[in-house]
Amino acid sequence: MSQTLIPAAKPIVGDDERAAVDRVLRSGMIAQGPEVAAFEQEFADVLVGGRTCVAVNSGTSGLHLGLLAAGIGPGDEVIVPSFTFAATANSVALTGATPVFADIEPDYFCLSPDAVRAAITERTKAIMPVHLYGHPADMVALGAIADEHGLQLFEDAAQAHGASLDGRPVGSFGSFAMFSLYPTKNMTSGEGGMVSCATDEIARNVRLLRNQGMERQYANEVVGFNARMTDVHAAIGRVQLTKVQGWTADRQRNAAFLSENLDGVVTPPVADGAVHVYHQYTIRVADDRDGVVKALREEHGVGSGVYYPIPNHRLESLKHFAPGLELPETEIAAQQVISLPVHPSLTQEDLERIVTGVDAVVKAGA
Repeated sequence: MSQTLIPAAKPIVGDDERAAVDRVLRSGMIAQGPEVAAFEQEFADVLVGGRTCVAVNSGTSGLHLGLLAAGIGPGDEVIVPSFTFAATANSVALTGATPVFADIEPDYFCLSPDAVRAAITERTKAIMPVHLYGHPADMVALGAIADEHGLQLFEDAAQAHGASLDGRPVGSFGSFAMFSLYPTKNMTSGEGGMVSCATDEIARNVRLLRNQGMERQYANEVVGFNARMTDVHAAIGRVQLTKVQGWTADRQRNAAFLSENLDGVVTPPVADGAVHVYHQYTIRVADDRDGVVKALREEHGVGSGVYYPIPNHRLESLKHFAPGLELPETEIAAQQVISLPVHPSLTQEDLERIVTGVDAVVKAGA
């Protein structure tokens, strides 16, 4: 292969971000300070309808502290998808609670409301869907189930900055929601996470937990963590926040081109009323998924990713929570999915090469 590889993901960091970091370094205020506070307010205004936001040092920390702040602990159960990154279930387990895995619906790869309903027990305290790949979960149906059973509703919005359902932004449905700011996400702070909080109590609890259990220096109220975001990371995030909506439009245009031109694969549908922000553009290939991934890379110079090849309930670290569990839609998805490049750095030539490569590889294997 002589062609330059089209990467599956490509973080965009430019002169604006570098200037912001330099400004912070010159200021001498590098730890959690005014940049973090400004980033929290701006993120709230741009992405979650003004809900109080608390910045932390990673998306996983955001989930963990959000769960603790909402009162989840030993003896509790939280229903989560198995078809997601392990951080979703890890964060539940780290509180001492039990992650209960439920199946996904096949179209949008998000928690199935019917599967959630069947997973509820007397120990269930909450439901935590993932807005996977940037498509919102069915928060209306899941919210109705939560209300019916007196459960809390949380959101893993790690991949869904700017997604919405029926005009309402993700991150504004649950008692808390977490957005990841890892480098490959739709926007980044270098590393970090943002917790969107429904109540002042949850927001205050997250603030306490991220900073050794204190809001004022040496006035420790609870046993906490060091999960603070630095001003350096917040400065990067503030710049990225001004660009994420334009990047989202680029992702949506790229996704539209792929959906209009790909042949022989199942392209990602979008639910009525949903805005998909395409953190990943995920297709299904019925046969020899791994062979397709290899041929795309080696023969056509098209990178791709498989998210996720091993469901959480079969991971060595988590399988003890779900012995013998069968989740058929999750298992099928894990065998079939491929995420193609959709990021804003793609050129028209790149998009055409992706389509040509996928069509050629799939037809060759037919």
